[in-house]
Amino acid sequence: MAAEDDVPLDDKAKRMRDLLSSFYSPDPSASSDASSKYPSLDAINTTSFDADQYMNLLVHKSNLEGLLKRHVEMAAEIKNLDTDLQMLVYENYNKFISATDTIKRMKSNIVGMETNMEQLLEKIMSVQSRSDGVNTSLFEKREHIEKLHRTRNLLRKVQFIYDLPARLNKCIKSNAYADAVKFYTGAMPIFKAYGDSSFQDCKRASEEAMATVIKNLQGKLFSDSESIQARAEAVMLLKQLDFPVESLKAKLLEKLELSLMDLNLKAGETNKSSVDPNDISKEGSLSELLCPTSHEASVREFVEAVRAYRVIFPDSEKQLISLSRDLVIKHFETMEQYLQKRLSSSDLITIIKTIWTDVILMDEVLKEAALPEFSLEAAQVAVKKYIARKFSYLQQDISDDLLGRNENTESYSLQIALEAGKKSILQGSMDVLLDFRQLLEDNLGLLVKLRDFIVDWVQEGFQDFFRTLDDHFNLLSGKKNLANKEQSMMEGTQSDKGLMGLVLVLSQISVFIEQSAIPRITEEIAASFSGGGVRGYEYGPAFVPGEICRRFRSAGEKFLNLYIKMSTQRISVILRKRFTTPNWVKHKEPREVHMSVDLLLQELEAVGSEVKQILPQGLQRKHHRSDSNGSTTSSRSNPLRDDKMGRSNTNRARSQLLETHLAKLFKQKVEIFTKVEFTQESVITTIIKLSLKSLQEFVRLQTFNRSGFQQIQLDIQFLRAPLKESAEDEAAIDFLLDEVIVAAAERCLDPIPLEPPILDKLIQAKLAKTKD
Repeated sequence: MAAEDDVPLDDKAKRMRDLLSSFYSPDPSASSDASSKYPSLDAINTTSFDADQYMNLLVHKSNLEGLLKRHVEMAAEIKNLDTDLQMLVYENYNKFISATDTIKRMKSNIVGMETNMEQLLEKIMSVQSRSDGVNTSLFEKREHIEKLHRTRNLLRKVQFIYDLPARLNKCIKSNAYADAVKFYTGAMPIFKAYGDSSFQDCKRASEEAMATVIKNLQGKLFSDSESIQARAEAVMLLKQLDFPVESLKAKLLEKLELSLMDLNLKAGETNKSSVDPNDISKEGSLSELLCPTSHEASVREFVEAVRAYRVIFPDSEKQLISLSRDLVIKHFETMEQYLQKRLSSSDLITIIKTIWTDVILMDEVLKEAALPEFSLEAAQVAVKKYIARKFSYLQQDISDDLLGRNENTESYSLQIALEAGKKSILQGSMDVLLDFRQLLEDNLGLLVKLRDFIVDWVQEGFQDFFRTLDDHFNLLSGKKNLANKEQSMMEGTQSDKGLMGLVLVLSQISVFIEQSAIPRITEEIAASFSGGGVRGYEYGPAFVPGEICRRFRSAGEKFLNLYIKMSTQRISVILRKRFTTPNWVKHKEPREVHMSVDLLLQELEAVGSEVKQILPQGLQRKHHRSDSNGSTTSSRSNPLRDDKMGRSNTNRARSQLLETHLAKLFKQKVEIFTKVEFTQESVITTIIKLSLKSLQEFVRLQTFNRSGFQQIQLDIQFLRAPLKESAEDEAAIDFLLDEVIVAAAERCLDPIPLEPPILDKLIQAKLAKTKD
């Protein structure tokens, strides 16, 4: 320490700096080079630190306050470095003390160890010498014992070879073919070595026995009474005997294919024939028909056979995949047969569960077949067909109810058809939705994967169903063959009377669908069948209630107008016969109201009966002549009904008719045709108006003498009261009746009307006759 104190302070500080620099700087040379090239205030930590240069640089770059601050910082750093160095010294001092103690302990432990090692070596040498003596004394005996042991083993093998034919025959009798193969394969090395000399007779007898074993194994392989697992075991034994089993591969595969016939979806052992889907007559019968227990046992046997087959023939993967997929295809083909008849969702789920169970079992041993994905595609097609057929059956039910095929035709009426149609549409749709909901609520893995598809199919199905239903309504109404229907009506056939009532029912059914059925179905779909979206947003929503409502609103109006048109055409047939049969120029003086008037009223009465069964009543407000926006009297008819028309002078009558035409120009028109409403009064009134317009046109096509004109006047006057009573617009009816009389007057050679007393007398006589 004294020598160290004699060292100058600068040298001591420099050594301390170098020590610290070597500790903190990973590359002192790099630091020194950098500091030499680029001297800076930070170069104090390098080995080539120059104090004079550092001070000159510090003085030039810093002021007094900076120098004082740097002084304080350096003093603090020096103090910290001294503290760190002291701590390093203390730590190393502790380590030196610990090392010294350890060396002292080792020195004390080693003392005396050399003597112990020498004693141990002497004992080991003594044991080794005694062991060599024992080995030398027992060597001859050990060699003799080993020789005897080898001789004994050889004798056992010889005895086994001599006993092998008897063992094999015993195994054949007990059908223990596995033991026979085991014994024979164990003796094969000896037969190969000594079979042609010492053991020639044993080899020949053993080969004869094994020939029997091979024959029996082949028979077992191709026996229908043996299980597939037993056949696979036979192939394995033949393979151990080096039998060419590849030739048996195709035959075994054929047997495996035949076994698929027993795995079809059908009843148990009591029903081996294929199931007739026509026998499914009611819901729940399919669940009784299928026998899941026996079917699952057969499938498990097939799976085990596939597992064994893969072990026997490792290169048979392609054939097994084809077989397993064929089985799934046959399952879905059977499902398709069941779908030909009405099948409930519970029955469908039963079939799908059975198929899915088979798929899972086979997938465990044949992952390469990708059966879950394969069956998912097939199930997607089957479920979509099931949903489509449900809608088809619903349409068929609606059609049957509308046509009255489920009712007694004698008591069947339009009102019954209407109520049955409404119930079939609404309740049938709710039942279909309930049935589809069971598919969504089931937790079967296959159906869970199809949930989004089912939602889309149901929504699309209802959209297509109502479009198809609209087309079916058009077909039922005869709109597709409207030209033929019109021709038949023109010929006066009675076969279309029922069709007219059906058209009226269809119009009201269309209104019901728009106002009641679609809103109710929309609510149910929104509650239970929301989501989906598999079809893609670019195609738009699957179910569009607004479009269906617009379609059936338009359909209701079309069917109502068609009914009015058909009714008017039937009346036109009566009117055409009335005006084409007589010779109006030579018509006799009228004696009574013509019978065609009765036919016309009967036809209108039949129409009214149909309308009252189907359509609701209106506001019960008749449009009287005083309510019309036209004149209170007909501009054409009043002069004809006036006493002045009774003048005998034909010229005066014609002059009066000319005045009527002139007066017509200054009178307001009566509004004849208005929009048809879905009420009894509106439909009946429209039919009467159209019938009277047809009557007017038929009148304009004829030429009348005075008697013919008077007959028309009498018929029209008789019609006035019943027609005004049936129609709600009396003003328009009066106007149209007057127009018929005016048209007859225009086409009359001598338009002199009947006297009012005579006209009333004839009408009263007809009324009295009608009462009688």
